[in-house]
Amino acid sequence: MYIEQSDWRVNASCREQDPDGLFVRGKEQRKAKVVCIACPVRTECLAEALDNRIEFGVWGGMTERERRALLRRRPDVTSWLELLQSARRDHSDEDEDVRVG
Repeated sequence: MYIEQSDWRVNASCREQDPDGLFVRGKEQRKAKVVCIACPVRTECLAEALDNRIEFGVWGGMTERERRALLRRRPDVTSWLELLQSARRDHSDEDEDVRVG
């Protein structure tokens, strides 16, 4: 399912949570990340944080430290949204091949 970038926030699992719960430090971040696990717009959320270099909070299931490390490993990426959506499509295609095969 493709969700337009401008619409993704309305489908976020965290939309009815206290926003301060996503901007925590240390081991509290693990609790914040749990909200993201089954979020239908996790990819779009993570791409938003990566593409816009958002420094604080848990976005798309990743902490600021994890996002910084990812950005350092992949400085060549110009659009995280495109990359992540492409990876999701490829993964869906692989799942479909396994079910059919």
